[in-house]
Amino acid sequence: MSTRAAIEERLRAALEARGQLISAHDLSPARPPTGSTWGTRRIRRVLSIAVAATAAAAAAAVLLLSSHTPDHPRPAPPARHSSPTLAPSPTVPHPVPSAVPSGP
Repeated sequence: MSTRAAIEERLRAALEARGQLISAHDLSPARPPTGSTWGTRRIRRVLSIAVAATAAAAAAAVLLLSSHTPDHPRPAPPARHSSPTLAPSPTVPHPVPSAVPSGP
């Protein structure tokens, strides 16, 4: 076990020496990323447009499919009330004079 303790002591001393080399100036914040990035607003906007388009398509599909089902026929229009009328009486045809002259 003495070899483990010796190795551990050497590692601790090496890490301590490396730690002494770092100053506060070396610990500066990282630079922000460059280039075009997708912001949270843009992602939310694209997602909300996609959700709205999907909902509109689903609503249109439901309306189109539900109007043509045989289980739910379209209701008949209401009956019209009409006033009673008298049927025309049958007329007897009158003899039409002939165009042929009769007698000499």
